[in-house]
Amino acid sequence: MNISTDIIKLPELLAPAGDLTRLKAAVDYGADAVYLAGEEFGMRTAASNFGLEDLKLGIEYAHKNGVKVHVACNTIPHNSEIPRLPDFLKTINELGADAIIAADLGTIEMVKKYAPNCELHASVQSGICNYETARAFYNLGAKRVVLARELSLHEIAEIRAKTPMELELEAFAHGAMCVSFSARCLLSSYMTGRDANRGDCAQPCRWSYSLIEEKRPGQHFDITETDKGTYILNANDLCMAENLNKMIAAGVDSIKLEGRAKSHYYTAVVTNAYRGALDSLTADKDWKCPEWVTDELNKISHRSYSTGFYFGAPQNSQTYENAGYVRDYAVAAIVNGYKNGCVTAILKNKFLRGQELDCLEPMSAPFIVKTDELYNEKNELIDSAPHPMMTIKIPFNKPIKNGALLRMKSE
Repeated sequence: MNISTDIIKLPELLAPAGDLTRLKAAVDYGADAVYLAGEEFGMRTAASNFGLEDLKLGIEYAHKNGVKVHVACNTIPHNSEIPRLPDFLKTINELGADAIIAADLGTIEMVKKYAPNCELHASVQSGICNYETARAFYNLGAKRVVLARELSLHEIAEIRAKTPMELELEAFAHGAMCVSFSARCLLSSYMTGRDANRGDCAQPCRWSYSLIEEKRPGQHFDITETDKGTYILNANDLCMAENLNKMIAAGVDSIKLEGRAKSHYYTAVVTNAYRGALDSLTADKDWKCPEWVTDELNKISHRSYSTGFYFGAPQNSQTYENAGYVRDYAVAAIVNGYKNGCVTAILKNKFLRGQELDCLEPMSAPFIVKTDELYNEKNELIDSAPHPMMTIKIPFNKPIKNGALLRMKSE
């Protein structure tokens, strides 16, 4: 499936926003839309999420920059939560959100009633795996369906061919994968009492497991040949940056990045990388993802990458040895100005004069900033920048955009 020569419209790039800071990062680094949640009814209770004032400010900031805001209301609510839902939906509607993401049929009906100005998007929690289900949600009023992560590109293409063109298809391209079907999991509730389907997953799929034989209680047997058990449920992360042309050819209208619980740094880097990949797309069947994009995706905290189910049965889909992340880079400082030939920045992590810093500006490929000279706020030459939040100055031959990230390779 190669991108056809008559495709002139790129898909939407939909980035995660765990709080107002991360929303601004997603907007500044190239998202066409962001998705977020309020303090209730979203699938990430561990994320900071948005109180009423931040939600208002976030929508205003996004809209000022031509970016849409999708609000997740995709938990599976219990009876006790239903009375609070109408006021929540009315508030989202009044604040001007562009869409509400819902999974539960009752919630969907309430979205149509109490948030009529918002588009209805059927969540990945709805488990949409075929064209009949996609069409059923369209008939219920959905403008968009978020496709199950268990679909292949071939299956997505068939859904596209057999559903109304007015129905938009959204699909995940990057981020953490769930071991259970479309993130609908009972493991956390069973083991910890924390309900994954109401946004409170304890992620037991990332824990280490051993085998115990019934007649040998307390005697643990390794499932693999390590002394730490096995991470038998630990799914690798998804990365489709090198295959975006194939996703577009299959009919995907919105490229979704996972990660509302991830850091400001993660949001900026992954959004910028996929923005660069999408902007580089051509009708050439031999299109290749820019090398700097794939390099960037290795500079964020991540597990080993795979292409999930997009090409059939997953290959390299799990890591059994550990549940750790690869973390090769850290943020040294964040740029906040340029004056008299010097970049000024706020320090985040200690570094030494002479270190090379990798700079990521919004909407561009990274470049190197050398710190052969390093000054403090008093213009004194210093050998190191040791104190978080101190102002530092680095001579550089051109301005660097405010908010740019100065990074250093981890030891």
